[in-house]
Amino acid sequence: MKNPFLSLWLSQANAWAGAMHGLWAAELQRQQTRMLHEMTRQMLHFWSGAWMIPSASTHAERKPSSSRR
Repeated sequence: MKNPFLSLWLSQANAWAGAMHGLWAAELQRQQTRMLHEMTRQMLHFWSGAWMIPSASTHAERKPSSSRR
């Protein structure tokens, strides 16, 4: 004999599990997309940085060493 309450409970548990699986998969997709964009940005910065002229601010930040006489 089938237990209608157990069947109802298991049906709802399965529905919630499916919803949670969908939310988990969507978050995983968002994180993968963010990582891919960040990795692409870093790769472009790394490979295109060799052709960039150093800015004047990097030279201004250098402090004169006190060991020079």
